[in-house]
Amino acid sequence: MQSQSSEDLRSTPSRSSSLRAHHTPSPLQSHRQSFTDSLRGHPPSPRATRQPSLSQAQLQELLNNPPTKGSADPRFAGRDWQHIGVGELCDPADLRWVEFDSGIEDATNILINSGAHVLLVRHHKDERAAHATYDYRDLTQYLLFATGQLQPDEEHFPIFTSLAKKAQAGHTIPLRDAKSLGNKEPFITLPLTANLTHAIEVFGGGVHRIVIVEEGTDNVVGILSQLRLVKFLWENGRSFPILDHLYTQSIKDLGIGSQLTISVNGDKALKEALLLMNHEGLTSLAVVDNQLNVVGNISNVDTKLLTKSSSAPLLDNTCIHFISVILSTRGVNDGKDSFPVFHINPYSTLAHTVAKLVATKAHRMWVTDSPSPSISAATTTPMPTPSLPHNPLSTPSVSHPPSHLSSMPQSQPPFLPLSATPSISASALPGAQAGRLAGVVSLTDILNLFARASGLHPTDPDERRRMRRRSSSSSVGVVRGSGESVRSSSVSSVKR
Repeated sequence: MQSQSSEDLRSTPSRSSSLRAHHTPSPLQSHRQSFTDSLRGHPPSPRATRQPSLSQAQLQELLNNPPTKGSADPRFAGRDWQHIGVGELCDPADLRWVEFDSGIEDATNILINSGAHVLLVRHHKDERAAHATYDYRDLTQYLLFATGQLQPDEEHFPIFTSLAKKAQAGHTIPLRDAKSLGNKEPFITLPLTANLTHAIEVFGGGVHRIVIVEEGTDNVVGILSQLRLVKFLWENGRSFPILDHLYTQSIKDLGIGSQLTISVNGDKALKEALLLMNHEGLTSLAVVDNQLNVVGNISNVDTKLLTKSSSAPLLDNTCIHFISVILSTRGVNDGKDSFPVFHINPYSTLAHTVAKLVATKAHRMWVTDSPSPSISAATTTPMPTPSLPHNPLSTPSVSHPPSHLSSMPQSQPPFLPLSATPSISASALPGAQAGRLAGVVSLTDILNLFARASGLHPTDPDERRRMRRRSSSSSVGVVRGSGESVRSSSVSSVKR
């Protein structure tokens, strides 16, 4: 197994005492309305051609009674899962590439429009070796820099200043420079002949994906994700008795998942939720009401809705409002009914939990108790919605992304202006009856369990989370104060 930094420009210095918290606009906040934005009209609604989809009741029934295991792959019948090669689970067709010299705009377009969760980054187009990745966590972090919510440490401030000048001049921002600003995920590779025990041990320590390479070379042949491995072990579980017996036990009896959860109150500004996810190294965050009832969640993938300058007001609006935008965008643009919050209870079996994760392609399930009887009492007042200014430059109180972001097309552009997005209360959201937040079970927790049950010794995932937090704190500064001040003002830690 090989482990290296995502890039050569990795930074882990302590935060300089010379950096001061302030509220002055970021030098990356200059804005230029793009020509394509000016000409873009509202396309016709897809409702006229939308395909029938599951009703809310049908979808809820699916989640309450998840499907049983899929048909086992005959290729793996009778085989010990620990001796199956990682290359057998990979598909080269899943690979999407960009170059370090690609513009951040072009890279984001590929990420959004391809439907991929991650892009591999190489030096030139003829190369088959990857040296870094670009995903929605990187996009979230860059948007926080671009809108002035984050600032780099002293060592990387010259790069930040250079990027600001390029943005103000309307020049392309190379992906190489954009990724050099913040903290990075570990870049892990395994040869395709490595067996699944190596992969599950790495995943059980909190790594989200592994790049699979040809034996003896750096040529990439696939990517193995946590979800793909969990799905494989679930569908072929009867072939692996050492794991199969775990599925009938409850989450509580197995003792998996975290009982100290991090969440954000729905009344907090969206930018605080994004800062919190960045600081804590999270890919998604539970949104709760004043009684800690789960009303929704926000993930890094949702930042695709923030890549337009016209979406900048969302950062200062509430998390509840952003959830309503997410649900509205899914329903209107994709022709899909809104998904409810994905949740389980402490007595749900592991089989029930994994089946939901596989069916919904989620990375975690919120563990909830019975809803508080005073659900959302403090958040039933309709939330104000921002009206888009005719000229964004006339409203200096709103932070706008740089010009290269303003022209960034979006795979799911709102067909309705943000001012027309209906206000919504916490009690009206699909997840409002999910219950009181009591914990969370992630793919990492499940794979860590499988690794330990197989006699392996994965890294403690909590230690990796602490490492991510230290990396985040040392490489960036938060404009509104320290990362801990953000955490203390918007985190609900629930201990059972």
